Amino acid sequence: LAFVFVEKRSYHSYKVLNTSEQEDVVSTQYVEMDGDILRYSPDGVSVVDASMNTVWNETYTMQNPIADVNGSRAVVADSEGTSLYICDKKGVTGTVTTSYSIVKVRIAANGMVAAILDNDENTWINFYNPDGSLVAENLTKIDDPGYPLDVAVADNGNIMMVAYQYVDGSETTSYVAFYNFGDVGQSEDDRIVSGYTYEGTVIPQIMYLNGGKSLAVRDDGFTLYKGSQIPKEKETVKVDKEIVSTFYDDDIIGLVFKNGNKEKPYTMRVYSTDGNLKFEKDFNIPYTTIKVSDGNILLYNSSQVCVMNSRGVEKYSGTIDGTISDFIKIGWNRYLLVLDSGVDVIKLS
Repeated sequence: LAFVFVEKRSYHSYKVLNTSEQEDVVSTQYVEMDGDILRYSPDGVSVVDASMNTVWNETYTMQNPIADVNGSRAVVADSEGTSLYICDKKGVTGTVTTSYSIVKVRIAANGMVAAILDNDENTWINFYNPDGSLVAENLTKIDDPGYPLDVAVADNGNIMMVAYQYVDGSETTSYVAFYNFGDVGQSEDDRIVSGYTYEGTVIPQIMYLNGGKSLAVRDDGFTLYKGSQIPKEKETVKVDKEIVSTFYDDDIIGLVFKNGNKEKPYTMRVYSTDGNLKFEKDFNIPYTTIKVSDGNILLYNSSQVCVMNSRGVEKYSGTIDGTISDFIKIGWNRYLLVLDSGVDVIKLS
């Protein structure tokens, strides 16, 4: 007997569970990290629990910190600088001083880190262990295989996926390469076990999903790949309208585009990670940010938030007192609301 529980409840207001006002919210950023929150700024990094109590903290000096979180692992790096901190929920596991400027960093579920580095003439993609030791460095050339726009790492830390872009004649071409650092990749040139070329397409974002799947977000839709050792192209979904936003997690992939309708100018299409359409919905929420956070779709601007479940059912929509800079789901019906005045943990009611 199959029992399907459909959460029909909608909320109409919210209450503040606790407030942390001493935060320097202008330069501090927050990311949900496996039930806790990674908090980072130019002065340091810390992990705090859902009540904003500090679990650990580490100081450093960075000009422009960027971060990537995957489960209970995180990497914080100085964008256009050379320092990189790898950590888990207990503290920093490794630090790296890179030889060239950091463009982008990504961390795998097991703590392996990939970094795109640039020294104006060439670009490198380096791969590090959780303790910061170097596993591999790959020099990339603008003409072959192109300029790396994004990088992603498989959960097992064995496979690195890179999206390159180059101009072929007058046409922009993208190339998605899979590097295997395990036994399977040993005999291959540059350890590339599979690669796919897309003419006339820009691929600004790629990511690894669970179950050995990976995703390339394209300017005309998305492509899914599968394979634990030699990833293969599985499914491509294309849309004929201009995509204005994308959002995704391990379970869903969402696209938003304008539809020309005055009353509900946006259309949201949400797909499963097999590429099947789950739902399509027209809406008129004036959002500036859309993302998936802990299984919910969050849309917000500086004064309004909207919470939908993964089936597109609106759970809450309302205005917030204060100016919103970030909004994150941190637990069942609990959200972190980052305002210009401080940080609130709120509960919908």
